[in-house]
Amino acid sequence: MGSIDSYIFRQTFAAFVLVVTTLTGVIWITQALRGIDVMTSQGQTVLVFIGLTGLAIPYLVLVIAPIALVIAVAYALNKLSTDSEIIVMNAAGMQPWRLFRPFLYVTIVVSLLILATSAFIAPDGLRRLKAWQREITADVLTNVLQTGKFVEVERNLTLRVRDRQPGGLLVGIFVDDRRDPNERVTIIADRGTVLKNESGSYLVLDEGNLQRFQAGRREPTLIVFDRYAFDMSKIGNVSSAVTYSIRERYLWELFNPDPDDPMFKQFPGQFRAELHERLTSPLYPFAFMALTFAFLGSPRTTRQSRSLSITNAILSVGALRLAGFACTVMAVNSAYAAPLQYAMLLATFLFSIWAILNVKTLEPPTVLLDTINGLVERVSRRLTPSASS
Repeated sequence: MGSIDSYIFRQTFAAFVLVVTTLTGVIWITQALRGIDVMTSQGQTVLVFIGLTGLAIPYLVLVIAPIALVIAVAYALNKLSTDSEIIVMNAAGMQPWRLFRPFLYVTIVVSLLILATSAFIAPDGLRRLKAWQREITADVLTNVLQTGKFVEVERNLTLRVRDRQPGGLLVGIFVDDRRDPNERVTIIADRGTVLKNESGSYLVLDEGNLQRFQAGRREPTLIVFDRYAFDMSKIGNVSSAVTYSIRERYLWELFNPDPDDPMFKQFPGQFRAELHERLTSPLYPFAFMALTFAFLGSPRTTRQSRSLSITNAILSVGALRLAGFACTVMAVNSAYAAPLQYAMLLATFLFSIWAILNVKTLEPPTVLLDTINGLVERVSRRLTPSASS
């Protein structure tokens, strides 16, 4: 990589990293606020909250990375043009491909990042997120022991804690267990703590009493204890069988799904759409970059406005992505929509390469520009008298 390639590569890649980090952070914060109840209602720590919300970041990167690449390429090209570097390179006899090459290097890096993320990192993050959420949900001792509330943990089992003190100490504990039809157990304790070990999860109660009402007996059995362990290991246990959604499947699982998979039998079209969406994700950066370069990469003087070219590039990239989303939706019911998406990306890339190599400036037709300018002049003339009056 030459000095010019290295210079442009560093500028573009640094801009890409900054944009993708900023956009991901902003979107992550908005999404993370929805899960704030993990800390407030379930008693989880800040680290658990950050971990839960952070596992969804790779999936956000899949959407943000191509957009960040467009912004980075537009920024780099606009900076090169503002500093008249593109004009100097063109005057020195540099071919368009020579200027295009460092942007292609950046795109290859971004594409490989998206491929790794879509194939493994994002699905693995969603799987870990689901497993962590199941673990938190199954952790009844953390979930249900909320102060001042009678909570039915499961059918015929009610718990209440009056207060929660530092160090995990629970004060004023009430347990009403009617799960056994032959007896009813009521426990009242002054305090208690949660104990977890290899044997399971226990609510260790101190200084209380236990009343057992057995069927066929009129008088209850009363037991006063200094310490009593109430087994809660089997409460709230979820099934060990885990069913992963289509987005949580690895790329190779979408390539060769199990024919006996109930989800595949029910939604074969969604498997096909998700597979092609994953396969086309690394291709979008190439089409986006080439299209942006075709609009902004031609040499222009500082007097020539680039605002219209930037607007056209953004609109073209947005239209291409919307068309891709439409193809993904149609691929659920039609097998012909996926090839259309590949053809659309290939045609866009080849057209952009043709325009770059032949130094074609992509601009709207002159008739359209004249029409827009005429409308602007008419509006300004009508607004000028009213503003002066």
